[in-house]
Amino acid sequence: MDREIIAQKLESLRRCLQRIETKCPNDPSILISDIDLQDIISLNLSRAVQLCVDIGAHLISCMDLPPPNTMGQTFDQLEQSGLISADLATNLKKAIGFRNIAVHNYDAINWQIVYSIITNHLLDFTEFAKVASNLEKL
Repeated sequence: MDREIIAQKLESLRRCLQRIETKCPNDPSILISDIDLQDIISLNLSRAVQLCVDIGAHLISCMDLPPPNTMGQTFDQLEQSGLISADLATNLKKAIGFRNIAVHNYDAINWQIVYSIITNHLLDFTEFAKVASNLEKL
């Protein structure tokens, strides 16, 4: 396992999550009406998802497992290997759905859902980072 790669990606993930937390409005209507805030939140949330996928793929490559065919399979394999819980795998796969909409169909983003993600599910990314950080120390 390349500890430096994992450490760099974890630091990038930390910065993305910090940026989201500092820009998270108190009311979803603010996010819905502020396109600059939408850009900041969606970019950092998309990056956070991608970083988790990248970290997961790196962890899988260090195990004797075939590479995942999809982003979602990354978290399925980590769950099946006992590295993350089923709930965490499910939540991270849902986050991939957001990332795909943000990257490929930005106009279709439901900002109420994004607000729910950033107020209720950032801990999923933090939990994943803790798992990866603990493995990185091995």
